[in-house]
Amino acid sequence: MNNIVSGGIGLIHLIVSVIALIAGTYVLLNTKGTVKHKKIGYIYVISMILLNITAFMIYRLFGKFGIFHWFAVLSCVTLALGMLPILLKRPKQYMYMHFNYMYWSVVGLYCAFCAEVLTRMPSIFNIPNTRTLFGTLTAVSIFIVMLIASIIFGKNKINWKKQIEFYN
Repeated sequence: MNNIVSGGIGLIHLIVSVIALIAGTYVLLNTKGTVKHKKIGYIYVISMILLNITAFMIYRLFGKFGIFHWFAVLSCVTLALGMLPILLKRPKQYMYMHFNYMYWSVVGLYCAFCAEVLTRMPSIFNIPNTRTLFGTLTAVSIFIVMLIASIIFGKNKINWKKQIEFYN
């Protein structure tokens, strides 16, 4: 189990990542602005804060601040910008900003999940996982997830913006 979660901090990181994945997916796929959306949205935000805190405590991969720590910094930025309109009590004027940044926050979480799964695949199949293979698998997984998310966002952006305006 220690190979999968890297101790107590890794276990917390895994648990809150699963919670964030479930809550983030729920919020993306269901009606916005409802009481349930808000409650599950706060579960997502809290789990993402804990996820990022634990990410900054894990140095097993490189032994120092690495690429995934920079992605955690980006995650903190998108999460903060997504919550800013809510915390400032300006949802009517800035609701699209909230939706936009929270969408990309969840997409970033999907990127991290896919990178995590793909970079573990070589060891499952007894393939030596070199830094080049690791980097390639990470880059490819992030590229594919971002491409799919960008296409979905581009196709639905206008309709989503109208829905958001409708609720205001």
